[in-house]
Amino acid sequence: MAQFTRLNGLRRLLGGLLSNHQPPPPSRFFLAYNSSSSSIFDDGGSGTSNAPPLTMPKLFVSGLSRMTTDEKLREAFSPFGRLLEAKVITDRVTGRSKGFGFVRYATVEEASSAREGMNAKFLDGWVIFVDPAKPREPRSPPPPPSSAPPPSEEEAGFRANKTIGWCG
Repeated sequence: MAQFTRLNGLRRLLGGLLSNHQPPPPSRFFLAYNSSSSSIFDDGGSGTSNAPPLTMPKLFVSGLSRMTTDEKLREAFSPFGRLLEAKVITDRVTGRSKGFGFVRYATVEEASSAREGMNAKFLDGWVIFVDPAKPREPRSPPPPPSSAPPPSEEEAGFRANKTIGWCG
């Protein structure tokens, strides 16, 4: 009971001191987060984008949840047009998502509308970012195996370190 009385007294004291205090206006982040749009990076509703125009109908999607699957990605991007491919890139060993993927549309216009509609939106609880996919860079071929003769029976297996002197 004594604690309750102390709290009421403290509340009255602070209430008198803070009665003229106005709370600060909500931040832009808070407004964008709580708006009807699910984007946290809303540009104020101007609707214009400073992103360069697309030249390919393939999009790179980053920021994916580790639990996002190809089907969830397809479901999220299908309202924007005819989706030809939706692929989440997975780790070869674990089979889990690496956090990015690609979507490909039939036309550049559909890809552009998907980019505008899905960039900085939530998917599986994570904010995703949609950018134009870059063409794959060609890899150099692996070097040919060396033409050294195969090791003899004496050389096969473990080898001793032939370093002479102290290395430190």
